Amino acid sequence: MSEHSNSPAQEWSAEDYARNARFVAELGEPVIDWLDAKPGERVLDVGCGDGALTASIVARGADVVGIDSSRTLIEAARARDLDARVMDVYALPFRDEFDAAFSNAALHWMRETDLALANIAKALKSGGRFVGEMGAHGNVAAITTAILAVLRAHAIDGEARWPWYFPTPVEFAERLEAHRFVVLRMALIPRPTPLPTGMRGWLDTFANPFLANVGREEREDILEEVTSLLAPSLRGRTGAWTADYVRLRFAAQLER
Repeated sequence: MSEHSNSPAQEWSAEDYARNARFVAELGEPVIDWLDAKPGERVLDVGCGDGALTASIVARGADVVGIDSSRTLIEAARARDLDARVMDVYALPFRDEFDAAFSNAALHWMRETDLALANIAKALKSGGRFVGEMGAHGNVAAITTAILAVLRAHAIDGEARWPWYFPTPVEFAERLEAHRFVVLRMALIPRPTPLPTGMRGWLDTFANPFLANVGREEREDILEEVTSLLAPSLRGRTGAWTADYVRLRFAAQLER
């Protein structure tokens, strides 16, 4: 899966995503191990992005439908010969259709969490599995603190533009249970993540919701100021950047 989904202010470029965020799919492979899809199972990949992880599930013999709200990323997924559909998780049409649902790095973009979980539950057969990973409480804390501080200096209300939902394990377990899921496994994973194209590449890919309707020149100033502010804590002596990621990985099963 990929790092995106239903934030209306977030725009995605398949080319930029492949260049700046390929690590998202690479680091998502262990989540596929938790899913443990079997040949012939029907799996829903929620927020499939460009289909990198969808293809890995298909390679295990499962019949996978990938959905994402980004037409650009869905086109990239279809180029992998995948069943990928432009679809809003808040309006899923599926009922009792899938043996399992999977989601990597997408749920934290879905601010209407209960509606998303309710629709995923409806899409699953009785006893169906739901396995995923998302940003957890504390995810990219340094990065977002710097973004909010710089935006405030530019008289922009960054809090009003906040695009993510980063829950604690207890909070998200309660959310799952409220939608008839039984939590089987859950892990909080601090994961300092090397950024192959640096902090600027990360910001260019993921910080768009904070910069909606900001002029090009001011946007450039803001991103440079954020990058400079973060350098002492997240840039190493060699110049390599590391993002302060914290992930929440879970496996749950719908009640029978």
